[in-house]
Amino acid sequence: MTSRAQQLSDNLQAAFGDLLTANTVAENDAMAEVTIEVAPANLLAVCARLRDDSQFAFEQLIDLCGVDYLEYGNAEWNTEASSTGFSRGVEPAVNARLRFGEAPARVNTERPRFAVVYHLLSIANNQRLRVRAYCDSADMPVMPSVIDIWNSANWYEREAFDLFGILFEGHPDLRRILTDYGFVGHPFRKDFPLIGHVEMRYDPEQKRVIYQPVSIDPRVLVPRVIREDTTQHCEPATENAEAASGDASDA
Repeated sequence: MTSRAQQLSDNLQAAFGDLLTANTVAENDAMAEVTIEVAPANLLAVCARLRDDSQFAFEQLIDLCGVDYLEYGNAEWNTEASSTGFSRGVEPAVNARLRFGEAPARVNTERPRFAVVYHLLSIANNQRLRVRAYCDSADMPVMPSVIDIWNSANWYEREAFDLFGILFEGHPDLRRILTDYGFVGHPFRKDFPLIGHVEMRYDPEQKRVIYQPVSIDPRVLVPRVIREDTTQHCEPATENAEAASGDASDA
């Protein structure tokens, strides 16, 4: 029998047709999730119908987030597990370890770099839906604001702008919401340095807090390494313990 998730996917395809660039259902024993993808130019029309059409009735936007696919599919550490432990990771090459102004070492080209993901809830139909839209440009990612459709998008879009640098066209008050007023860059981007761009400290001569270029170097952390078996060093202690146990039994 067709699951409710598959039925929703079929209804979405019948309703929107070519407006959807992708329509997938991910299922396992516990749950099923429907994800549709739309182009930015069609986003508002699709979202408005998802809210107003009674067969969908996604009246609530429960989350909106940005995604950076710059290094999608690239692993920093390739380790191998065995019965004796884990191997040490390979030499890392993560863009986040770069300093300000350095070019990313690798760029994923399988898909556009930035996307916005919308998580929708239909209380009337007891269904959930994920909508994803890719930004047309990586240099200046722009997406239409859905505030006029779901007012709860206001702070979510500000958060995505602050952390990913995604601009939402039509947002009435698009400004940072989590970082400081003079913060440089967008910290959730994959090429944002883990050490940041600037640091602050108290200057005793100027008698005030000042900002200066960050003075620490990125550290490369490695996974935990399980070393050779050292239980042989415990044998004397084991023998002593058995002798003590024998004395106690004699007593």
